[in-house]
Amino acid sequence: MQSSQYASTGTHSGVAAQRAVSLIGAPTDIGASTRGASMGPEAMRVAQIGPALARFGVDVRDCGNLTGPSNPWQGPLDGYRHLEQCVAWNQVIYDAVLAELRQGRMPIMLGGDHSLAIGSISAVARYCRDKGRALRVLWLDAHADFNTAVLSPSGNIHGMPVACLCGNGPAELTEFAGPGRAIDPREVRQIGIRSVDEGEKRLVHEMGVEVFDMRYIDEMGMRHTMERALAGLDENTHLHVSLDVDFLDPAIAPGVGTTVPGGPSYREAQLCMEMIADTERLASLDVVELNPALDVHNKTALLAVDLIESLFGKTTLMRPRS
Repeated sequence: MQSSQYASTGTHSGVAAQRAVSLIGAPTDIGASTRGASMGPEAMRVAQIGPALARFGVDVRDCGNLTGPSNPWQGPLDGYRHLEQCVAWNQVIYDAVLAELRQGRMPIMLGGDHSLAIGSISAVARYCRDKGRALRVLWLDAHADFNTAVLSPSGNIHGMPVACLCGNGPAELTEFAGPGRAIDPREVRQIGIRSVDEGEKRLVHEMGVEVFDMRYIDEMGMRHTMERALAGLDENTHLHVSLDVDFLDPAIAPGVGTTVPGGPSYREAQLCMEMIADTERLASLDVVELNPALDVHNKTALLAVDLIESLFGKTTLMRPRS
């Protein structure tokens, strides 16, 4: 990987001050159904993610891009597309994320498709286990991503990462963090869900994942949703956010391969990020499924950077912290 440092251009009194952040590019669409997410990391850099975070007094290190197998664009074998290549990519992501965590830095994995969260969250789970910390995963997505080889109609592994993290998948993808599942399903909160296959619905219910779908958000509002999703966090909790940009309504975020109408609006998404920032617990982040080939003038990448700034404490007015 290449490495570069962004100089801070000022300080903010918010949650992000004094943080050390490492950007890790993962330029592959190995697990996806549509080509193009491999260009996501560079689109985020073009949208100035590094300088944007540096303005908050964050020590930003761009570790460059990881390398892994090219996309063979083949059909499924035994229920999985590109399993061998997905394993290889997730292994290098696991190693890179864990290394940054052990250096006391916050890893931000720039995808790439959402199958790559298997490696990043497995690394976070291993780190938490070693440190004796609790883990909370916020999965911001239009999809539950809880398919298996038996349930998936396509075999695309970007539809399977939560299932794999919870132990439902091949050992090559479930045991990066050690024998058994990487995370307990009860550690996951899924937000913005609005597209779930029939078999997935049963498995999500059986596994006990807490899901705040769009009907819940419509009925209860984003504020109540986030209060529920963030309840119980304490100083010993590592908060990981896995943001699939198809979480957002495609009217504001067209640059994704699997658009689903009816997602959160700009203000709902901003409130979501601001309430996460208010916890002061964010410790690692994935930003995935950005597809510049389907975007309009890098609009979706610019929005993603805007939302990440809110995760790091950007607000309209100065707000007292309790």
